[in-house]
Amino acid sequence: MKTIRQIGSLVFVLGLFVSVFAGIPWTVMVSDRSVVPWWLRVAIFCLLGGILVVLVTLALERKKKTTPAEGTADVEPDRSILLLNSDQVPGRQVTEVLGLVQGHTVFAIWLGKDLSALIRLILGGELTEYTEMMGSARSTATDRMLEQAAKQGADAVINVRYMTTSVVGTAAELLVYGTAVKLS
Repeated sequence: MKTIRQIGSLVFVLGLFVSVFAGIPWTVMVSDRSVVPWWLRVAIFCLLGGILVVLVTLALERKKKTTPAEGTADVEPDRSILLLNSDQVPGRQVTEVLGLVQGHTVFAIWLGKDLSALIRLILGGELTEYTEMMGSARSTATDRMLEQAAKQGADAVINVRYMTTSVVGTAAELLVYGTAVKLS
């Protein structure tokens, strides 16, 4: 279903771009002709058909929506560096503070997924396109922070915090930071 929705989104985007960037200039330059060329008709049908495909797939997905208990959570791989959002590690002592480490990324989704999310916003439900985007951004930023901590020889990163900011349109900045430390 997701693949069909993505194909519909792609068809919509192609139809939109051909209609706007070729159809409008053609209409302006050849406005005395009353016959619409075949390629412009195809582009308009792609634009409308793409929206229809996205709407239908989202409606079908909504109909067979799974409950949160049925969904499987992503399991983080084992890492040698401990991550905590507290300032203490139970049963261990901080022997040396190595300094601030951070990871940063800016993610965006393409226009086709944006269309799907916009329609889902109207119909209701989880905006899975943005959920996936932010999950990928969080993983990327965390991995970059862990790389900095590993370079400093850290055993753990404490006081880990995540911050997000909207950059432009649907692009989101994600920053993760914490204090790299050595443990006893």
